[in-house]
Amino acid sequence: MSATTLARPPVSTAARMLLDRSRTGLTQACASRTPSERYVTAHLAALRAAAAVLAVRSRPGGRGGPRSVWEVMPRVAPELGEWASYFASTASRRAAIDAGRTGVVSAAEADDLLRDAEAFHHLVESTLGLPYQQVLPLSLPSCE
Repeated sequence: MSATTLARPPVSTAARMLLDRSRTGLTQACASRTPSERYVTAHLAALRAAAAVLAVRSRPGGRGGPRSVWEVMPRVAPELGEWASYFASTASRRAAIDAGRTGVVSAAEADDLLRDAEAFHHLVESTLGLPYQQVLPLSLPSCE
């Protein structure tokens, strides 16, 4: 008997660019001065990493209106479904911050989201068959 291996779809230039932007966003989030800024930037970095998965795996079409990346992710990449649910649950806080509300997140919550966004980024790289790349510099005080 021979083992069957599933070929991964090639990673497009667009997906690689989204991952680069995600990586840059994580670094920017780490250097952010406020918890709100860190939270929003980390959330956007996770969103870009998720969009990279959709760029590789999703098929155009289907009826219905636009859907969020977090709604589409479980169907396109079921192995990332729990992450999609988690980040979808953080979107309302990000929207509140974007709307100008203050005191929405604590420093600890922003740091947690940043760590989770970095973990998700690495998982996306692995899922797409890309090599691990260190994202967050360990020497920045806000990232320790």
